[in-house]
Amino acid sequence: MASRKPRSVANPLESTITTPGERILKECHNLYVDSEHGLVKIASCVDLRLLPPRKKIFVMIMGNHSAGKSSFINWYIEEHVQKTGVAIETQGFTFITSGRKRESLTGNATLHLYPHFRPLLEFKGVTDYLSAEISTSKQKKFSLLTFVDTPGLVDGDMVYPFNVNSAITWLGEQADLVFVFFDPMGQALCKRTLNIVEQLSDACGDKLHFCLSKADEAGNETDRQRVMMQIVQELCRRPGLNKCGFEMSTVYIPNPQKPSRCVNQIEGMCQTIEKTINQAVQKTLDQLERDCNLITSTIQNRLTQDRADVSHNRSVRVHSFLCGLLGMVLPVLFVLSFIVNTFSKEELDSLVGEGGARVLSISTGIVAYLWDWIPEDGQVVMVMMFGAFCYLLMFLSKYFARQGSKTLSRKEKRNLADYNDYIQDVVRLKKVKLYESYLQQCAAECDF
Repeated sequence: MASRKPRSVANPLESTITTPGERILKECHNLYVDSEHGLVKIASCVDLRLLPPRKKIFVMIMGNHSAGKSSFINWYIEEHVQKTGVAIETQGFTFITSGRKRESLTGNATLHLYPHFRPLLEFKGVTDYLSAEISTSKQKKFSLLTFVDTPGLVDGDMVYPFNVNSAITWLGEQADLVFVFFDPMGQALCKRTLNIVEQLSDACGDKLHFCLSKADEAGNETDRQRVMMQIVQELCRRPGLNKCGFEMSTVYIPNPQKPSRCVNQIEGMCQTIEKTINQAVQKTLDQLERDCNLITSTIQNRLTQDRADVSHNRSVRVHSFLCGLLGMVLPVLFVLSFIVNTFSKEELDSLVGEGGARVLSISTGIVAYLWDWIPEDGQVVMVMMFGAFCYLLMFLSKYFARQGSKTLSRKEKRNLADYNDYIQDVVRLKKVKLYESYLQQCAAECDF
């Protein structure tokens, strides 16, 4: 019996597990980094610098040491990738992301993976304490986000190998979402944590979400309320954090073997992450629209400026030609007028013909007539002034010749026009289709 040829799968496994949001972010990213018609390449041709949008959101988790930051990450991805314990386990910054293969990366490799974070090199010593953990987990929305686990913060004589306050503040400004974990077991009021939170609140307060971690270990409900009141009072003492609508979730890692009556809002954190992912998709599509507008307007401005430069160059070439022509013709006429006067009319007719003699007589006659008006004692001065005027004309001719602007070649103008057409006909159409596919997953069919 002949073996049947296996049928090819219409949708490979990778496409079947890809969510609409992940596909949209990936396709938007590809529109930027395409080697032939990527927006980054097109922008560089018109002296613009664009960074491709990130394919994942960044969720930074900060707080005092032993606040449960690493435990939450392990719970979310359902894989033990971060060390947990009472001691300060996380001494640097660790990026935890989803990938094809379980791998650990060091500082330089991490920055190659995340070029957006290259400014971290400005913080002396951070590179040695920078790493990335790549996990194959696809749990929850992990394929659409990257966690940033930060060093555990403590007060007192603790010395960090880099400026931890500035580094965390900068990373928080770059992140899409920042969870602040407060440990109820004595370190919740860590001044270093509160100082960083206050700085972040001034720069990006809408990203901050406060959580009372390990809430099930804070005693009974009265004890938890007392701890939360102490934390809220300390936060509200700081002007930058004393705002309306302050919220703090009580979260802990659920353990079926240790049931607790404490309300666990950890699923609310997951919903916050999902909401941020949806907002990131919208922001990416909006950013794609803005970048398209920026590139097309720059191309149009450059083509308009090139037409103006061409017109300007034509004008200065005419000025340069006229000045140069006068600078050469006037001295020739001046000398020729004296030479013609040495010949009789019959001799000129025989040399250049009757018509040529008439032209020479008229042109040189004007010079001779003007020369006769000049007194003899002023003729030398007039010759010097005439020579200076002719020199000025030649100088102006060279000056106008140098005033021309550099213009685009035909190939450059054709390329710019092709880029503009590509953005209008391909990228914008692609953006509209991506927006429609995004809205179709949440809006009613009758709305389209």
